[in-house]
Amino acid sequence: MTSVLITGCSSGIGLETALAFARRRDRVHACVRDPATADELFRHARAEDLVLDVPRLDVTDDASVIAAVTEVQERHGPVDVLVNNAGVDRTGPVETMPLDEARMLMETNLWGPLRTVRAVLPAMRARRSGVIVNVSSLAGRTFAVPHGGFYAAGKAALGALSEALSAEVRPFGIRVVCLEPGSFASRIHRDTMGRAALPEPSEAGPYTADQEWIARFLTRVQEGAGDCGEVAEAILAAVDDPDTPLHTPVGKDAETALRYLANTTYEQWLPLFLEQAESLAGPRPVERDQPGG
Repeated sequence: MTSVLITGCSSGIGLETALAFARRRDRVHACVRDPATADELFRHARAEDLVLDVPRLDVTDDASVIAAVTEVQERHGPVDVLVNNAGVDRTGPVETMPLDEARMLMETNLWGPLRTVRAVLPAMRARRSGVIVNVSSLAGRTFAVPHGGFYAAGKAALGALSEALSAEVRPFGIRVVCLEPGSFASRIHRDTMGRAALPEPSEAGPYTADQEWIARFLTRVQEGAGDCGEVAEAILAAVDDPDTPLHTPVGKDAETALRYLANTTYEQWLPLFLEQAESLAGPRPVERDQPGG
């Protein structure tokens, strides 16, 4: 029985991945930051008579990660597969996005996977086997959209970290895969639209209207987003297939975008992106300082 530890399982990709592994009777450790938010996970598991272990694990907290992984390994043995899925998304301009928000993005999307990787690797190295799947994003491989710089930076950094890690642990029989999904109906995007993408009136500034415009665009994109179960299936396939490329896009939109961008400059891409965004969200209301104004 394969022991699989997955982060961020209260909804979306993490939830679907936990259920997919459990359906094939793997030992699943479906980690959540707060067990009180795991009702949907428990409901699905009960409906299908699936067995899940649901540890509390906050990827932004060193002690939480160490405690959760230690407990899992002491109770159930070493982790064979680590799926770093936990992530957050916030929109905001490079100049004015609060630094605590920017740091939170990096703590979750970059340092979080690093913490869990470091926690499971000693036992993987000792057994000379294991698979690490880092769930990144198409945003980490394409040009960053306005107000999406910090999210894209974290995901791009996760891809670079995965490349170095892969070469370092390969001699120990450990594989690393960095999945890069396109648009999928994950709660991560609904949270972004509901909280951070739309600033409070008291926080209005030179970029407020532009940020709200991007939020409308992203909301429209999400209306046609794919099912998170597709990403879960891609994760299972990556774990099972030793020939899975390190960088693996998921979804037709991701594959199409990467093919197009292979021979495209930022200067060629930007006007096309803005045209697409305006077709979904209306004219871009960029506020510009006027000389002498």
